[in-house]
Amino acid sequence: MMKRNLEPARLLSLNVGMPSAIAHGSKEVVTGIFKQPSAETHHIHATGLQGDGQGDTVHHGGPDKAVCVYFDKRYAYWKEHYPVPFDYGAFGENLTLSQWTEEDLCIGDIVEAGEVLLQVSQPRQPCYKLGLRHGLPDLPQHVQTQGFTGFYFRVLREGHLKKGAEFTLKQRHPAGKTIAEANRIMYADKNDMQGIHELLEVGELAMSWQEQLGGRLSRLQKES
Repeated sequence: MMKRNLEPARLLSLNVGMPSAIAHGSKEVVTGIFKQPSAETHHIHATGLQGDGQGDTVHHGGPDKAVCVYFDKRYAYWKEHYPVPFDYGAFGENLTLSQWTEEDLCIGDIVEAGEVLLQVSQPRQPCYKLGLRHGLPDLPQHVQTQGFTGFYFRVLREGHLKKGAEFTLKQRHPAGKTIAEANRIMYADKNDMQGIHELLEVGELAMSWQEQLGGRLSRLQKES
């Protein structure tokens, strides 16, 4: 259940990486999935972090997906299920946060970290490149099914950030639609027309999710 009042979270790791090539069958693909922890202070701007980049700028990055976030609490699960090391940054996240999970934050919530102001925009949609990084083709689907996706921030106020920073929930969105609830509607209960409608009423939901769910709702309405 979503908590109305949240204890602050801590930035356990700030992870960045520029795009690089990786083998995918007989081809090579360029990906920014290989994030590594940084001890430096990084500037966060409207489309991402200084020193970070995406290989596929159509499906990654941009204002709605400026900063990718994952939760420390989810790492124990993956370490139990796969015989590979999962260090911070293993899920391609820029920020690894303590304390919180997908059940704690809502679409549209505003979070402050020092001089930086951020807003939850959408859950993260894991793609096949996550599986390529770890040699685990089933990992993206497992992440999606389990709902341990992490999420994206958009940047409302630019600034500098460093490992150890405290993250505080400054404003809870009145709709109260958690990241977990958004994942349920997108991946599990795909025919939940009421749920889709309510999620689409959250104007702060990322445009790509609005378009995808809006199209689904239109099809469901025609079929019914």
